Amino acid sequence: MKEVLLRELIQRSRAELTQLEAAAKANREFATDQEFKAESKYDTRALEASYLAGAESRRVEELKLDVQMLEEVDPDASKKLGEISIGALVKLLHNGQERWYFLIPTAGGTVLKVADQTVLVVSVFSPIGDALVGLKVGDEFEVETPKESRVYKVMSYE
Repeated sequence: MKEVLLRELIQRSRAELTQLEAAAKANREFATDQEFKAESKYDTRALEASYLAGAESRRVEELKLDVQMLEEVDPDASKKLGEISIGALVKLLHNGQERWYFLIPTAGGTVLKVADQTVLVVSVFSPIGDALVGLKVGDEFEVETPKESRVYKVMSYE
């Protein structure tokens, strides 16, 4: 299932990257098109388009890095190390409910559904992700949220 989750995340990131590259190109062209040269000091369309293109270009670079990081995830690392690491699919127990989490370096907060199983992607940089690294089955850990302190138990991982 981890391979399916990784493929889905890579596919989504690549699709977003393609759309964003096209949008950034369109905004760059708009910003430099002579037809849209400012007609007065209050006409800021081209300037706004250039700001937007710049921001989109930065996001394109971030997405390229995200795709690269996803492609480098070793889904068997936890098995090799004997503990939870990047690429692990982890079942946690919290308040009597078991939920699946997929631990990777990016795309945290994404919810995926595979074979009738809902999986929440968590980044290793998130509080839960950070706490999970190095744990084993049966370990418990606590995560502070703005509202409360939550206790989780590792039920399984692969």
